[in-house]
Amino acid sequence: MVGPAPGGGSPLENANPLIYRRSGERPVTAREEDDELPDSIDDREIFDLIRSINDPEHPLTLEELNVVEQVRVKVNDAESTVVVEFTPTIPHCSMATLIGLSIKVKLIRSLPERFKVDVHITPGTHASEHAVNKQLADKERVAAALENSHLLEVVNQCLSARS
Repeated sequence: MVGPAPGGGSPLENANPLIYRRSGERPVTAREEDDELPDSIDDREIFDLIRSINDPEHPLTLEELNVVEQVRVKVNDAESTVVVEFTPTIPHCSMATLIGLSIKVKLIRSLPERFKVDVHITPGTHASEHAVNKQLADKERVAAALENSHLLEVVNQCLSARS
């Protein structure tokens, strides 16, 4: 079933998505508050960065739509790698590349430069998974996309706090 988009735009691809409960906030430990100790980045910290990204179609977060889950985030602080799998709500979601780009931009803006960020679709969950993953892995294509002022504005809306 397809319904009108918010603001009267084009129809929504997934007019009635399932909405999931948000996980609780992570308690801050004494070790994390101690400025004398090295603070490594872990899976939960990355999840906390991306969980509140706004879906481009719905007034919901990626966590609320179950597009991102902590179990699909892998961090190796020693090797400076972050891998995030995301699951579009429907197999033919036309917003998958935009969602992946938003996740990637949030992490690039938030993490130290030493980190290599790999964002891709959860295997078997999208009809164009290979093509979307190829775009997200191509640094030049990502850079070119972010030079497009309209696309950058949409990404920034996904990353902004809801009012």
